[in-house]
Amino acid sequence: MTAALLANLSAELYTALRRREVLTPLVQRHSDLDIEQAYAVSLGFLQRRLADGERVVGKKIGVTSKAVQDMLGVHQPDFGFLTDWMQVHGDIDIHAKALIAPRAEAEIAFILRDSLRGPGITAADVLAATASIAPCFEIVDSRIRDWKISIVDTIADNASCGVFVLGEERLDPAPLSLPDLHVTVSKNGKPISEGFGSAVQGDPAEAVAWLANTLGGFGVCLDAGDIILSGSLVPLAPAVAGDVFEMILTDRGQAIGSCIARFI
Repeated sequence: MTAALLANLSAELYTALRRREVLTPLVQRHSDLDIEQAYAVSLGFLQRRLADGERVVGKKIGVTSKAVQDMLGVHQPDFGFLTDWMQVHGDIDIHAKALIAPRAEAEIAFILRDSLRGPGITAADVLAATASIAPCFEIVDSRIRDWKISIVDTIADNASCGVFVLGEERLDPAPLSLPDLHVTVSKNGKPISEGFGSAVQGDPAEAVAWLANTLGGFGVCLDAGDIILSGSLVPLAPAVAGDVFEMILTDRGQAIGSCIARFI
């Protein structure tokens, strides 16, 4: 595929975001689009957002848990970028944030104290570089019609990221066993799912190490101060205006953090 065609796909995704529109799956129109080219599309999409004044504040890992992989039919992780526009403090305005078909997923976010550049990064390196972790809702969304995505579609679409919300707690990961952390999620006051940190590639820190090493192959590092969303611990749950999601993060039965995603 030519650079011009990849740039056109980036422009399509950017326009779909700004106009709150959907696109026919890219892979249906361009069956030869591969993963490396999809990341080039994603970076072109990002550059257009940065030109609008958005600023990168972190990265996200997508499709890390088996539950999410099975739900979407995508069976390998991917990554995208987080901007300041995507971080929501308070209520999530579906229209203002141009959300099309949002789905909420409960995650553990890492806030880095030090930079990480792959290859060769381990989970221990991730923990040593982490200032704190926080409960988080990522609100995934897709500019691809009806979520009919392949791995190529979701990569090109910034790993299907919409917006994200961090809980207030900032937790030291050192005394915690991240794979054993437990999350429960409720929607409009009713329990809908639960999961453990181990749902994310066995350990959320391993997922962040994967991200650092994968990005290293593109000449990109995880920067000090970055917020890293490590992947969903539970199946995705669709959201509409009026829905309220709450996640409670517990360690050995004791609540250590929470996050609320309220849609208006």
